[in-house]
Amino acid sequence: MQAMDQDAWVTAGHYDKRDPRQSVEVFRVLREMNLALFQTLTPEQWKHHGIHSERGAEAVEHIVRLYAGHDLNHTHQIEQILASNGP
Repeated sequence: MQAMDQDAWVTAGHYDKRDPRQSVEVFRVLREMNLALFQTLTPEQWKHHGIHSERGAEAVEHIVRLYAGHDLNHTHQIEQILASNGP
């Protein structure tokens, strides 16, 4: 698994030109689909792993746990930015 370069991801994704509401809806749909997929995994499948280029071996269950609250962190960042810009 390749480490993510967030700056390259933003540039390639043209996030500055995207409609924020559409981006949130795409995120919601993708999250819903991922949750449906995770509900089908067997206990053995949760233990499957890959090798991350920076962190080493990571099982599916660990990766899911890492990303489970990742969106909440970004939501908090957005709220802080909006609060600092005023009404």
